[in-house]
Amino acid sequence: MPSEPGESGEHFVHPVARHAKKKKPPSAFAIEPIKAFYVFLAANLIAALFAPIQDCDETYNYWEPTHYLSHGYGRQTWEYSPEYSIRSWFYIGIHAIVGNFRRLLPQSTKLGEFYFVRYVLAFACALCQVLFFRVISFTLNPRIGIFFMLATVLSPGNFHASVAYLPSSFAMYTSLLGAAAFMNWKGGLKTSQGIWWFALGGILGWPFAAALAAPFLVEEGLFALLSDRAALFQAISRIGQGVLSALSFQVVDAAINSFFYKKFAMVSWNIVKYNIFSSTGGPNLYGTEPWTFYFRNLLINFNVWFVLALLSLPLFLIQKVFSAKHHGFQSGLRTIVFLSPFYMWLGIFTLQPHKEERFMYPAYPFISLNAALALHIILNAFGNSDPKTLVGKVPAKLKLAVVMAFMFVSLDLGLARVVGVYTAYSAPLKLYEPLGAGVFGQEGLGSRGDNVCFGKEWYRFPSSYFLPRDMHVKFIRSEFRGLLPGEFSEARTGFGFWSGTWLPPSGMNDRNEEDMGKYVDIRQCSFLVDTQYPEHKGALPPNEPDYISDTENWEAVKCEPFLDAGSTHLLARVLWVPDLDVVPEKFRRKWGQHCLLQRKRPAPQVE
Repeated sequence: MPSEPGESGEHFVHPVARHAKKKKPPSAFAIEPIKAFYVFLAANLIAALFAPIQDCDETYNYWEPTHYLSHGYGRQTWEYSPEYSIRSWFYIGIHAIVGNFRRLLPQSTKLGEFYFVRYVLAFACALCQVLFFRVISFTLNPRIGIFFMLATVLSPGNFHASVAYLPSSFAMYTSLLGAAAFMNWKGGLKTSQGIWWFALGGILGWPFAAALAAPFLVEEGLFALLSDRAALFQAISRIGQGVLSALSFQVVDAAINSFFYKKFAMVSWNIVKYNIFSSTGGPNLYGTEPWTFYFRNLLINFNVWFVLALLSLPLFLIQKVFSAKHHGFQSGLRTIVFLSPFYMWLGIFTLQPHKEERFMYPAYPFISLNAALALHIILNAFGNSDPKTLVGKVPAKLKLAVVMAFMFVSLDLGLARVVGVYTAYSAPLKLYEPLGAGVFGQEGLGSRGDNVCFGKEWYRFPSSYFLPRDMHVKFIRSEFRGLLPGEFSEARTGFGFWSGTWLPPSGMNDRNEEDMGKYVDIRQCSFLVDTQYPEHKGALPPNEPDYISDTENWEAVKCEPFLDAGSTHLLARVLWVPDLDVVPEKFRRKWGQHCLLQRKRPAPQVE
């Protein structure tokens, strides 16, 4: 637990002064940060290799604009229209630079760029995670640090978030760094650094993530007010430095985005304005969920660790009441501050009607921290060896067995979820190999200028990085009636650099209203992607025929199994269930096939 103050009744001294004097003996649970880094990196690299793209926002709002900067074409959403300008070209540009670096290396392919960006994200995330792990270990307890590491790497949530190309994942990275700065009092308070990291996540990533700094700033202000005047002035100075550095970065961000949009654009403010003050419906146009959404989602993505995270504050308060040690006010307040971001974030976003899994990403480190601290408290109580207590009468081997069983349950549930997601939904990452975008020097099917078309499967497209050079994505009409992405202009006007970032596109709106200009006639399609679900009975919708069965016009180039979620039991959708005869039919996974189709050439007429 945090460093304790001295005996009760003494004058208030800022805790950092006491912390500097305290030296903790080495712990049997301490592990070197470099070893922890390897564990984090290994977990993140597995995600980089195998994690499916779960959200079409990742494809169309981030991978496609990056592809446009690097290769000159790509799909464009309304958010990138200069009229709305609510996406950051600064953020996109950084990733484009990383991808273009891969082009300088031997045997470069577009698919290689895609995975290289993911590998860099895996490395960056692991670096942020190990820095937070290190601070947890020496600020709280090395055992809590180990539990944090286990809660992180064993959770499916980390598998999804660690390498997702999303501002909420970037905000998760900066939350790790910001919290580490605020929590680390070695060598003095690092308030300005903490403000900078949270502001960086808010400005370059997702503005709302900056709110996670609030509990730490409240702690800073409270301790400053209780200290002497000199400490108060020092706190004001630290906060001022952090705010000035954040404002300076905001100026740089606005300048870069204004260059791309060719108009003044403060993207972070535009995001807040759209999400909170929009008169057209804002994000609620894209669906709303019940208040239980995040509880169900986090239970799937963190299993037993989420339950522990929810229990962390009550367990800590119980410990404070019944502990034989006299913990001081300052130590208790610090721990409550550390526990607060998770509860604050969960409460705020539970109240919002529009909910998405990625909105929780910035708080994932705090879920792991809360869970680790809760498990530490439980084991402290569970490890009591006093024979006068009920717990003390439990044999040590039985206690060890219970702890090991908990770890195995966490590991098994996490692996079952990760394997289930990969086997069920990874088909879009494997489907386009015959086109030749992923193998250096390989000539694939089709020709330059061919169109790969999508109907009802438009939201499963992984990005133009999976298509060969100058092969474009097009949409044919399905039963979907919302606004589909358009295309960045490929015109070369002005300076000739990325004119599509500032030329106003046609048919865009912020009301999710369909634009017929986004569709092409199916006769313009050389290839078509479709999914067939044999379990579905009855007539198909008129705009979504079974193209796979239309063997007169299309031939299947490659098909991959794809989970039929609508016909599969909830348990088999959430976790991996083997396709074995011993599994009852009710709980077996039902499968469709996700196929790349090629238009058949007309047979030559015999004279």
